[in-house]
Amino acid sequence: DFTKKINITSKFVYLDRVKVRQVLLNIISNACKYTPDGGKITYTLIETPSSKKGCSTFTTIIEDNGIGMSEEFQKVMFDQFSRAKDSVANEIQGTGLGLAIVRKLVDLMGGKLEVESELGKGSKFIIEGTLRLAENLEEKQSAQNDLKDYSLEGKRILLAEDNDLNAEIAVEILSEFGAEVERAEDGIICVDMLAKSKTGYYDLILMDIQMPNMDGYKATKAIRLLEDESKKNIPIIAMTANAFEEDKQNALNAGMNGHIAKPVSIQLLLETLKEIL
Repeated sequence: DFTKKINITSKFVYLDRVKVRQVLLNIISNACKYTPDGGKITYTLIETPSSKKGCSTFTTIIEDNGIGMSEEFQKVMFDQFSRAKDSVANEIQGTGLGLAIVRKLVDLMGGKLEVESELGKGSKFIIEGTLRLAENLEEKQSAQNDLKDYSLEGKRILLAEDNDLNAEIAVEILSEFGAEVERAEDGIICVDMLAKSKTGYYDLILMDIQMPNMDGYKATKAIRLLEDESKKNIPIIAMTANAFEEDKQNALNAGMNGHIAKPVSIQLLLETLKEIL
């Protein structure tokens, strides 16, 4: 049973979306892994005033009533490759790097991380950080409103994505805005579908990077070598969980036209499609 409680007043803040997502998804996925069926997980987000001008303090609490952690494990929980020596925990897949990365990211973003846990009773993770409030909120809202009526009607998109769930979500979003979407399960299939299609059949390719058989970079390079001018110059947007500057540069170096980080933001996806199409 997952419960969400939000108590905030600010609509927009400046933060590193990718890193914050990494932290939250890591802790929430751990809560799911280590909370048996019938258990409860609560996500709470609270905003309080900050002494820093133009800022607010945000506190995130992720609490579960799962298997919890022993006092001994809590002393080493943020060390790399630490996993509790427990029959239940040992049945669960994982590298043991998660909490070490969470602590490092929270520290780098100037936040605080506290943990309360008791074996057999569950765990509570408390993340606190002060964030600068965003200005020009009306401008941001206006940009979102501009995209409400944006249509992809008449556009056919080739989606290269090996993960079924990711593909299903992307197809759902794109179809909602009128696009026709065809899926390729890996890079080889993507190149083959484009090569065998009629000239101008596809308007754009959304290309996952990490795929079996042929990754997104290699598939893009193969497409850029096709003889048909229209096909070789088709717009290609990278979709990847890696969102560092070097990943964006790698996408451009491979011949791609843009880069979108996963989990995909609908707003950013539509803005990118609107700009390129």
